[in-house]
Amino acid sequence: SCDAAQLCNCSSMGLDFIPPGLTDKITVLNLAHNRIKHIRSQDLQQAVNLRALLLQSNKISSIDEDSFLSLTNLELLDLSNNSLARLSPVWFGHLLSLQHLHLQGNLYRDLGESSPFSSLRNLSSLHLGNPQFTVIRQGNFEGIEFLNKLWIDGRSLSQYEQGSLKLIKKIKHMIINIRSINVFSEIVRDLVHSVTWLEVRRIAFSTSAEMPLLRVMSSSFAKKISFRQTLLTDATVPEIVSILEDMPKLAELELIDCRLLGTGRWEMQIKANLSQTIRVFTIEKLSIEEFYLFTDLQTVEGLLSVFTRVTVRNTKVFLVPCRISQHLLSLEYLDLSANLLGDQSLEHSACRGGWPSLQTLNLSQNSLSDLEMTGKSLSHLRNLVVLDISQNNFGDIPDVCEWPKNLKYLNLSSTQIPKVTTCVPPTLEVLDVSGNNLKEFGLQLPFLKELYLTKNQLKTLPGAAPIPNLVVMSVRRNKLNSFSKEEFESFKSMELLDASDNNFICSCEFLSFIQHQAGISQVLVGWPDRYICDSPLAVRGAEVGAVHLSLMECHRSLVVSLICVLVFLVILILVAIGYKYHVVWYLRMTWAWLQAKRKPKRAPPKDICYDAFVSYSENDSNWVENIMVRELEQACPPFRLCLHKRDFVPGKWIVDNIIDSIEKSHKTLFVLSEHFVQSEWCKYELDFSHFRLFDENNDAAILVLLEPIQSKTIPKRFCKLRKIMNTKTYLEWPREEEQQQMFWFNLKIALKS
Repeated sequence: SCDAAQLCNCSSMGLDFIPPGLTDKITVLNLAHNRIKHIRSQDLQQAVNLRALLLQSNKISSIDEDSFLSLTNLELLDLSNNSLARLSPVWFGHLLSLQHLHLQGNLYRDLGESSPFSSLRNLSSLHLGNPQFTVIRQGNFEGIEFLNKLWIDGRSLSQYEQGSLKLIKKIKHMIINIRSINVFSEIVRDLVHSVTWLEVRRIAFSTSAEMPLLRVMSSSFAKKISFRQTLLTDATVPEIVSILEDMPKLAELELIDCRLLGTGRWEMQIKANLSQTIRVFTIEKLSIEEFYLFTDLQTVEGLLSVFTRVTVRNTKVFLVPCRISQHLLSLEYLDLSANLLGDQSLEHSACRGGWPSLQTLNLSQNSLSDLEMTGKSLSHLRNLVVLDISQNNFGDIPDVCEWPKNLKYLNLSSTQIPKVTTCVPPTLEVLDVSGNNLKEFGLQLPFLKELYLTKNQLKTLPGAAPIPNLVVMSVRRNKLNSFSKEEFESFKSMELLDASDNNFICSCEFLSFIQHQAGISQVLVGWPDRYICDSPLAVRGAEVGAVHLSLMECHRSLVVSLICVLVFLVILILVAIGYKYHVVWYLRMTWAWLQAKRKPKRAPPKDICYDAFVSYSENDSNWVENIMVRELEQACPPFRLCLHKRDFVPGKWIVDNIIDSIEKSHKTLFVLSEHFVQSEWCKYELDFSHFRLFDENNDAAILVLLEPIQSKTIPKRFCKLRKIMNTKTYLEWPREEEQQQMFWFNLKIALKS
C-alpha cells in the first residue's frame, strides 16, 4: 500500500489492528475508515520518521500510554470520529513536532483536570469536541500560545470556566459550534484580544432579550466574523448590527447557510454610525421563507456606503431596490450569482446613479434572457471592467448592443448563443464564449488578448487578422483536425494555443510544421491534457525545444496494421494449441460439469426408473443391443436398462439426457473397448458418473471390458478411466462360450448388489 515516497494508504481495508512490519522509511500512514479498537505500545515503535498518522473513523477506545513515544517527527495526528472516552496528556508528551491535532467526534466529556496539550509547543491547529462534550476547565489549554486554527464542537457545552481560553495569546481562526448563548458570551469575553477571525455555527439569535449577552462582542478586536447555520429574526438583526458596528477592527462579515425569520421590518431604527473599518459583506444561501414579502431595506441604507465588496449568492434575490444600489457608493465588487434576477429587475437594480464605483460584476446563473437589454442596463457603469453573465439563457443575439465603455472582460460561456455577432463590445481584452456550440468565430476585436472557445463545434481556427494582439487562445474540445500553414503563420503574437481534445490526425510531419513554422511558445494538441509540443518562450525562427513522439503518434496506420497482424497470429496460435491439447473439449466438459454440480447429489428413490444406464460406443452397439440387452431384459426377474437410442428424451440437450439417465439409474454400466475411449460422449458419461457417484464411495459403476485395451491407447484426457481401471474390479467378456454363462451370472449379481 506504499508508493515511492513512502506514503502508505491502508484506509477502508477492514483492518482490526495496526498492521505489523512498519519501518522507519514510512512518512505517511493512512489507516482511516477501518475497525481498529486499540493502539498498542509496539504498533508504531519502528515508524520513527512518520510525519502524518491518519486514524480517523475507526473504533479506537483505548491507547497505550507510550504508543506515540517514538513519533518525535510526527506533524499531523488525526484521531477524530473514534470512541475515546478520555484524553491522556502522556499520549502527546513526546510529539514535539506535532502541528495538527484532530480529536473531534469522540466520546470524552471534558479535557481532564489539566492540559493534555502542554508539551505541544509547535501546535498550529487543534480540532476537539463532540456531541457529549460539556465542560471546559481552566488550564485545559495551558502550554498553547499560538494557533492558526481552533475548532471546538461545543453544541452540548454547558460549563465554561472563565479564563480557560485566555491562555492562548493569538488565534487566527476560531470555529465554535455552540448553542448556549450564555456560554458563547463567556468564551467571547476571553477571546476579545486574541481572535482574528471568529466563526460561529449552529447558534440561534431568536429574541432581543438575549442580545445584552452579546454586547461583549463590541469590544472584540476580530477582523472577520462568520455566522454559519445561524438563526436570525427581525427582532435580533438590528441588535447584532449595532454590536458589529461598534467592533473597532471588523473588516469582513459573512452569513453562510443561515436562516432569517422575518420580512425586514425591523422593530427598531438601526443607528447609522457608519463603521470605519467594515468593507466586505458576504451572504451565501440565506434562507428567507417569505422572501417575496421582504421589504426594500430603507432602514439600512445608511450602512451601505462603506462596503467595497458585496456577495449575495444563491439567496433568491430577484431585485435590488434602486435606492439600495444608489447608496453603495464605494462598491467595487458585486457578486449576485445563482439568484433570480431577470431582464426587467436588472434594469431596475442597475438604475442611474447605482453602483457608481463598480469594477467587477458577477450575474452568472440568473434568469437573464435578453443580451441587448442586459448591456443597455449596465452601459452607464463607466468603471465596470469585468462582467460575468455566464450560464444564463440568451439565445440569438442582435448585431448592435450598448455596453460600458471600459469593459475589458466578458464571460458569455454556456449562454445558448448559436452565433457571435458584433453585439460583443470591441473594447474587450478577454472573451469567454465556451460551451455555446459555435461553428465559427470571426469578430473584429483589435484589443483582444485572451480568447476561450472550449466546447464548441469549430472545425477551423479563427482568423488571426481580426484579432491581431491575441496572446492566449483555447479551442479545446472542438472538431479541429489539422492546422494549415497560413493559419499558424498569421498568429504572430500568440504565446499559448490550447487545442487539446480535438480530432487531430497526428504525424511527425504535422508536429515538425508546428515547431518550425510558428513562434508560439506552447502548442497543445492531441489527447486531453497532453503536451505534444512544449518549447521555451522563443521569437520566430529560433530553435524550438525537442519533442518526443511515440511510434504510435508518428505512424498510426502502420502501427495499427502491425497490431492487427500480431493479434491474428496470436489467435491462430491459440487455436492450434487448443486443437492439439483438446482445449475446446475441456471447456465444453467444464460447462457440462458445472451444470451437473447444480443438481442434487442423488435423485429421490421414487425417481429411480432403471437398474442401470448403459454407456457404450456406437461401434459396439451390435453386442450391447443384440446380446447384452436380450440377456438382461429377458432374465427372470428382468432388468430395466437405459439406452440412449431408446430412452433419451427427444429434443432435450444430450448432456442433460446423460445426467438425468445416470441419476435415475441404480448403476452405470460401462462397456469398455477401443471404440469407447475414442468416443467423446462416452468420456462425458464416464466423467459424470465419476463426479456424481464415485465421490460418494459406493459401487454404482460397473465396468465391462469388451476387448483388451492397451493403456497407451487410452488418451491422456481419459485420466478418470485410467484411475477407475486401477482401482475398480471389472468384468471381462470371454470369447469362449463355456465361460460366458459365468460372465452373465457375475454381471447380474453386480446389478442386483
